[in-house]
Amino acid sequence: MSTITLITGGSRGLGRSAALALAKNGQDVLFTYLHSEQEAHALVAEINALGQTAVALPLDVGNSQLFPAFAEQVRAALNIHWQRSDFDFLINNAGSGVYASFADTTEAQFDLMLNIHLKGVFFLTQTLLPLIKNGGRIVNVSSGLTRFSFAGYTAYAIMKGAVETLTRYLALELGNRNIRVNTLAPGAIETDFGGGLVRDNTELNQLIASKTALGRVGLPDDIGDIIAVLVSDKTGWINGQRIEAAGGIFL
Repeated sequence: MSTITLITGGSRGLGRSAALALAKNGQDVLFTYLHSEQEAHALVAEINALGQTAVALPLDVGNSQLFPAFAEQVRAALNIHWQRSDFDFLINNAGSGVYASFADTTEAQFDLMLNIHLKGVFFLTQTLLPLIKNGGRIVNVSSGLTRFSFAGYTAYAIMKGAVETLTRYLALELGNRNIRVNTLAPGAIETDFGGGLVRDNTELNQLIASKTALGRVGLPDDIGDIIAVLVSDKTGWINGQRIEAAGGIFL
């Protein structure tokens, strides 16, 4: 029986890379999308072509009022596609960024980051907890920006810092169910996150690469492959930890 991973924000970027890495490892995937329905359907087809089952469900992780109904959709999908009442792994990946100086950050921008990156992760995980199999895994995607600082990302980074604290508490409180919880903190990655700034701005890309020991900016598969490893049995004794995947930036 294949394991099932639920990935938020799975249709693009890091989530898409993780979904494909898991599928190549023989795992099935249930993932969410927000605006990119066409990309979501394309990813389902790609995973099916690998011989695995994939299901895409729409969800705005910034709106916690949607979570109970979403959990029912997940329950129905598990029953229809897998004849199961639970899934194995949860990857809290979905997110967006706000670029603004501290002085210019509005309350609306702050609330957006709060709702997506902290409140969303907290209450979606809480809502889905009855559906996560005992012995399962949770990976919360954070950011290298909680260790090093770039001006303009204050609101985003402090929410990610809170998620890292949440990870440790989840690892403690879910230990009695043998559920492992870790944080993965990527560095700068060439995706469309933040309007594709890191990918498309040559000057910024080269600046980040010059500060990174491995001499380049990260790629989505650098992160997707690590997520696949983190939910595997090979890392079963890692729990409550922050793992940074940034190529050695600002060492």
